[in-house]
Amino acid sequence: MTYKSSLRYDPSRIHAAALYCSDGRIGEHCDDFLQNGLNLPRYDRVCLPGGPACLAGHPQATLEEGGVVDELQFLVQVHKLKRVVLIAHDACAFYASRLELKEPRLELVQRADLVRAAAYVHRVTGLDAIEGYYARLHSGEIAFEKVPVQ
Repeated sequence: MTYKSSLRYDPSRIHAAALYCSDGRIGEHCDDFLQNGLNLPRYDRVCLPGGPACLAGHPQATLEEGGVVDELQFLVQVHKLKRVVLIAHDACAFYASRLELKEPRLELVQRADLVRAAAYVHRVTGLDAIEGYYARLHSGEIAFEKVPVQ
């Protein structure tokens, strides 16, 4: 079977990437926020459990850290990235299971991790345009709150 997408292909680059959790329950919400809320159509995606957590110095994410750094450096070089958006979300299983955190500490660590991850992205890519957001579920909707990271 072959599926043909009805979407037209646009070869132009947006020069932005987003790093967020691979949790499929928030994927469409992240797309909506990035494409419509931040006006970043066709942004480059870097998704893995915990998202930016892998760049915050947790020993439980050492393997992921190297891969994500390599991918971001590649995207800066080849896709000419100028902007990186980091997104954490509440009730993240990476934080609850791998890091064994519970609320309210879980959210506090995630917000601090956004700051640490932003500093690390700057250090390894040289980019200054790095933003952080926290996605919160409330009454069946996801709201994206800006987190100061610089």
